[in-house]
Amino acid sequence: MIAKVVKVTRMDQPASDYAYWRSRPVRERIEALETLRQQYIEFSKDVHPGLQRVFRVVKQKSDKKPNDPARN
Repeated sequence: MIAKVVKVTRMDQPASDYAYWRSRPVRERIEALETLRQQYIEFSKDVHPGLQRVFRVVKQKSDKKPNDPARN
């Protein structure tokens, strides 16, 4: 049997979502995050699931001089 739980708070008192989620197990928090991520992807037309790949080519200066015999 499932027990009914009711919590009464004042309207001028801000709810603490942070305290609630910190009290939940890590697995439950990750599952909730994944559910939100999937809903966001489903409702947003321009979002693709997965990680964005970002890279940049960086040219480094050589420490060796042009006439350095060790370079050959």
